[in-house]
Amino acid sequence: MVTKVKSSSLNGVNGYIVEVETDIGRGMPAFDIVGLPDSAVKESKERVKAAIRNCGFEFPVKHITINLAPAHTKKEGPSFDLPIAVGILSQTGVILSEKTADTMFMGELSLDGGIRPVRGVLPMVHSAFNEGIKNFIVPYDNSQEAALIEGANVYGVKSLTELVNHYKNEPISPAHSDFLKTGATPDKFNFLDFADVKGQANVKRALEIAAAGYHNIIMIGPPGSGKTMMAKRLPYIMPGLTFNESIDVTKIYSICGLVDNKNTLITERPFRAPHHTSSHTSLTGGGAVPKPGEISLAHKGMLFLDELPEFQRNSLEVLRQPMEEHTITLARAAATITYPSDFMLVAAMNPCLCGNLFNGDACTCTQTQINKYLQKISGPLLDRIDIQTETTKIDYNDIRYSKGSGEKSETILKRVLSALEMQKQRYKNSGILYNSQLSATQIEEHCPVDEKSHVLLKQAFESMGLSVRAYHKILKVARTIADLDGNEKIEDIHIMEAIGYRSLDRKYWG
Repeated sequence: MVTKVKSSSLNGVNGYIVEVETDIGRGMPAFDIVGLPDSAVKESKERVKAAIRNCGFEFPVKHITINLAPAHTKKEGPSFDLPIAVGILSQTGVILSEKTADTMFMGELSLDGGIRPVRGVLPMVHSAFNEGIKNFIVPYDNSQEAALIEGANVYGVKSLTELVNHYKNEPISPAHSDFLKTGATPDKFNFLDFADVKGQANVKRALEIAAAGYHNIIMIGPPGSGKTMMAKRLPYIMPGLTFNESIDVTKIYSICGLVDNKNTLITERPFRAPHHTSSHTSLTGGGAVPKPGEISLAHKGMLFLDELPEFQRNSLEVLRQPMEEHTITLARAAATITYPSDFMLVAAMNPCLCGNLFNGDACTCTQTQINKYLQKISGPLLDRIDIQTETTKIDYNDIRYSKGSGEKSETILKRVLSALEMQKQRYKNSGILYNSQLSATQIEEHCPVDEKSHVLLKQAFESMGLSVRAYHKILKVARTIADLDGNEKIEDIHIMEAIGYRSLDRKYWG
């Protein structure tokens, strides 16, 4: 008789059910695993055999066949150790198979029978729960993560012996996860505050607009003018993730093994800052079976690219499609997988190699060097950035007299939250959350302008040689500026400010 035990595998950020079928029959002693297992799954034979014996149970010296169905999909990782062991113990009568029929199992076995944590538990439990499975046996160190799915009965086990006892006379209590559903924690303002930034009022304003509408932004200016300092403070003027957003982000981090029982649910927006030596594969994701890259780890958060022209050009160009589609599809020989990548791009760069372009006679670069440096950033990439802002060298008086005069992040956050609330109410039936997500059709509906504003837009479109994408981005930014003013109507002053944030590509690249 064949025993069937439910387990799960991953396809991108979604799990799918895998049935672990166990058959023990006559013939020469053997232990075969079929169903497209990778090396880690094939090696589970030795782990399962040692774990069962070292826990004091009999391992059958017969012909054992394990089938991982469906057989046409690649199975990878050690998470099948536990369901394979459960299947064998059910065949030998240690565990009654009827008790495991409605339960999903996942976990890696150590040789002494201990159960180690595995990656991707949250997306696997989430997908299986949506398909009707209610009970889950997972490694103890993954139990808090899995228990985030409300309504799922999650049991964390530390060893194979504890699991067997659970089905006999020592039931394990279900795990419960404590989490923050939404919002920023008050003590976050004890870390990085915009009040620490000297001067640069125009850049702070641009960052506030970016935060309020989830707009991409680039800062250009000389070294030491505070670009990196301000970028690192951007997360502190943005709201925490909603619960559903937290689940989506945590699923990605679970796949990468970045979730544990101490940091179960990610409630703050991710801030990823890869070094400029990062390859395009590390940014977008990849591998034989593609894994998430930085743009997916920055999902619902910020991707900060400091020293933008120092990145390889092909690494930057691969960002263009994800910036528009908010997903990345990775096609490899083993699999084609789509990962979410809805991130806010925050970029910073010097205007030239020495960093002193347009600073009097201080620039030591030749025109050829300047052109070569700036040409690393393509026009199509710049066209996808909503806000362009320029930092200037800090004046000595700003350092000396501005102590304690800067606006605090907490104050800026209140205005951002107010603007986001307006967007939430406006788009509650539109399937979007932020102004930056408006489609061309939705722009016509939600960004109407008067005749005076149309005249300004026409002048800018013709004199600056704007693309249709840039025109739409001006309207989206103007919509956010109006929201920050608490105004449902976009006025000419909002259009003028939004146009001002599209001028630097003409100044430096024009």
